[in-house]
Formats: sequence, C-alpha cells, structure tokens
Amino acid sequence: MGHPFSTAYRLAVWIVLFLLCLSSAVEARDLRLATTTSTDNSGLLRAILPAFERQHKVHVQVVSVGTGKALKLAENGDVDVLLVHDRPAEQAFVAAGYGVNRRDVMYNDFVLVGPKSDPAAVRGGGDVLHALRRIAASQARFVSRGDDSGTERMERIYWQQLGISARGAPWHVSAGLGMGEVLTMAGEMRAYTLADRATYAATQARTGLDILVQGDRRLFNPYGVMAVNPARYPDINFADAMALIDWLTSAAGRSAISAFRPKGEQLFFVAPDQ
Repeated sequence: MGHPFSTAYRLAVWIVLFLLCLSSAVEARDLRLATTTSTDNSGLLRAILPAFERQHKVHVQVVSVGTGKALKLAENGDVDVLLVHDRPAEQAFVAAGYGVNRRDVMYNDFVLVGPKSDPAAVRGGGDVLHALRRIAASQARFVSRGDDSGTERMERIYWQQLGISARGAPWHVSAGLGMGEVLTMAGEMRAYTLADRATYAATQARTGLDILVQGDRRLFNPYGVMAVNPARYPDINFADAMALIDWLTSAAGRSAISAFRPKGEQLFFVAPDQ
C-alpha cells in the first residue's frame, strides 16, 4: 500500500522543481555588452558589473574588442549594448539608426609610453604630435594596435595631422592586437606605443614601460554607452540594455566608476552629469 501522502508529496516536489527552474531562468537572463579592451583589461568591468548584475538579476556577457569591431557587432545585431570610446563614430552610429539613447559615461586619457632608454628623447613632453614626429624622424620602433580600435583611430588622426605615412614604415609595427597585448609586445621590443592610462597602469609592472608624454588636450579619451536600436533588431535585450545605461549614469554607477582605484590611482572619471 502506498503512503497516503505520496500523491500530495510528489505534487509538492514538482511544484518546487518548477519554481526552481523558473527562478533559474530568471537568473540566467543574459545581456550582451560589446566594449573596448581598455574597460576589460583595466579591471574596471570586473569591479563594477557584479553590483549591477545582482540588482537586476542579469548576467552581462562581455565581448571585449576594439571600438570598430564593437560597432560592427552592434550593426549586425549581435550584441545588445555598447560601451566604447570614439565619439564621432558613436554619433554616426546613432545617426544611421543602429543605436539609440547614447550617453556620456566617463573619460580617461591616452598616454605615450616607451622604454626607459627613450631612444627618440621624448620624455617629459606635453605635446603628443611633437613626440610622434621625433619618433618617426629617429625611426624608433612604434607598436600600433592595428585593430581599428578607438586607440588606433586616434593614433591615425595624429599621424594624419603630422602628414606622416606611418603605416607600412619599417619602424611602425601594426600588431592587430588588444591594448594589453600591445603593451606587452612594446615592452619586449623596447618600443613606443599609445595606450589608455588605465590599461597601462594595469600592465606596467610586467612591461617595464614608462609614461613619456601626457597631459596634452589631444589625449582626452571619452567613453559613451548606447543601446542597439530595437526597431532594427526586435530580438535584442533592450530592457536590460537600458537598465545598464541607466545604472552606469546613475549615482550608484558613477560612484562605482569613481571608486575603481587600483593601487590608489583613479583611472576613470565620470562625465559631467547630463
């Protein structure tokens, strides 16, 4: 004879299992974020995203690539939200109907780094164009990202302003790699490179490179966030994309960004309140 409560017991078990599965489905909701290697390599996202994920029950899948590749992923509807640093390209992306609700989030700056020996003698300068002209004239090694990132796009602008055809020159190495890898490569080659300050700080101990030029207004590096346009791609996770945008620009998100200070140095500064 079966236990008199066996049917009720089995029903209760099934209800509990169903609720657990339902809870797991909610917990497993994903948000695809395409972002730059600088926000990833610096450790910023690992420091700030868990608070957002806990609050909103979302798992953020970080796709860390150069800005150009991030924009292309978004154009194809392969991600839900973007955090990148190339304001003209971001504005063009929105104007073309691919993105919506762009907001300024934060900024840091680029620095020109190189070996302690400084063969082009640019140490201590505050003019990045003057320093790059000296590097080209001395044919000292320079490692470029070469990956259509926001950093490489800025570097290309500098060479264009100088009227120097760096790409293809024997002293100019196009790596096609992310910022952390390029800094490692520059350290091994005793070469110069342009880097965002945050990634440089995260890798300086192992690369041995020094900051040689900083403080030029041309080195300002703003970051923007935007959602992929749901009118173009209805299947994107627009609700959570907007939740992330709102959180990054809220008091909580801004506080988390400002509090990110590895080794006591603030590496990202929040944009003026919008």
